[in-house]
Amino acid sequence: MNLSYILNELGEDRHEYFQAITPPIVQTSNFAFDTVDEMRVRFKDEYSGYLYSRGLNPTVDILRKKLAALDSAEDALVFNSGAAAIFSAVVPFVESGDHIISVSGVYTWAQKLFDLFLPKFNIHTTYVSGKNIEEIIHSITDKTKIIYLESPNSWDFRIQDLKAIADIGKEKNILTIVDNSYCTPIYQRPIELGIDLSLQSATKYIGGHSDVVAGVLSGKKSLLKKIFDLEYLLAGNGIQAFNAWLLIRGLRTLPIRLEAIRKTTEEVIAFLKSKNEIEHLIFPFDENFDQLELAKKQMSGACGLFTVVLRCQDLNKIERFCESLTTFKMAVSWGGHESLVIPRLAGIARSEFDPNKTEHRMVRFYIGLESSDYLCNDLKKALNYLN
Repeated sequence: MNLSYILNELGEDRHEYFQAITPPIVQTSNFAFDTVDEMRVRFKDEYSGYLYSRGLNPTVDILRKKLAALDSAEDALVFNSGAAAIFSAVVPFVESGDHIISVSGVYTWAQKLFDLFLPKFNIHTTYVSGKNIEEIIHSITDKTKIIYLESPNSWDFRIQDLKAIADIGKEKNILTIVDNSYCTPIYQRPIELGIDLSLQSATKYIGGHSDVVAGVLSGKKSLLKKIFDLEYLLAGNGIQAFNAWLLIRGLRTLPIRLEAIRKTTEEVIAFLKSKNEIEHLIFPFDENFDQLELAKKQMSGACGLFTVVLRCQDLNKIERFCESLTTFKMAVSWGGHESLVIPRLAGIARSEFDPNKTEHRMVRFYIGLESSDYLCNDLKKALNYLN
């Protein structure tokens, strides 16, 4: 399906809303029925139409159609956060005694789900690096129900061979899930590689303006209906109409934003790699990335997010470097118009800082829509604080 058609036309039946170019925000909690039989049908299967906006909503449905098509998926559900999408991707498919395999270093709230929530119900997780297929195969038991992936992840950008793992999942009847937030369907197509459920934090590139929190799950309709019929409705995890409208707006410019960010990212990376203060730079499409061949095999692009390891042993200097940046805002997340920075040491107590641990000297950058010259000037000034 043509990308321009998906982003600008799919799902938009303009004749139904006065030929308006922009879809309406159907800001309603409730929907009326003419007959008892119509209401009876909806009570039986809320996934089949509109009853109450905790379930389906016309504005949200426009977005769902676009997101499913972007992923080459049968359907998509949109959640009020990426964490909600993760929760709903996992919980419906496990029960007491089951086992999950997850790559290590996943998003914080995915790890809390695996480490703190699911063990209450006797559901346990084995962590693997994800780089070695044999490691995954050897971790499978007769109780394994899910293989959870994040490719690339958002700090050291480890990549998993999605097609190979999807094939294993199908052979063993194990559900495969991947967090595709880094790439979006523009740069990576997990469903086409055989993955069962592809999830994204739509807060990031899909929204693109740092003004909405949301998550997406795409996959087979049968899987999404299973999620919808209980966890989605029970937890009230669905996105609101106005936020769905903001995501539709974000989708209009997604390809051109990613292309602009990709170009600027390459220029900023080239600048940083020329500086002695940078010990190592980690980026999936960098020539020195240890999984570059796999990255190019299953990703059509990479942009925005990369990590540097600073050649500095002094915690105070690393903190001063981050605090002295003015164009780069110190904040979590990514995908908006503004460039961001986050030091790994912000997640540890000062007393725990160990300069011999590479990860303690990591600083993650996100490149937004500013010019590369503007960003490099900011970096040039801040790098002086490391000397």
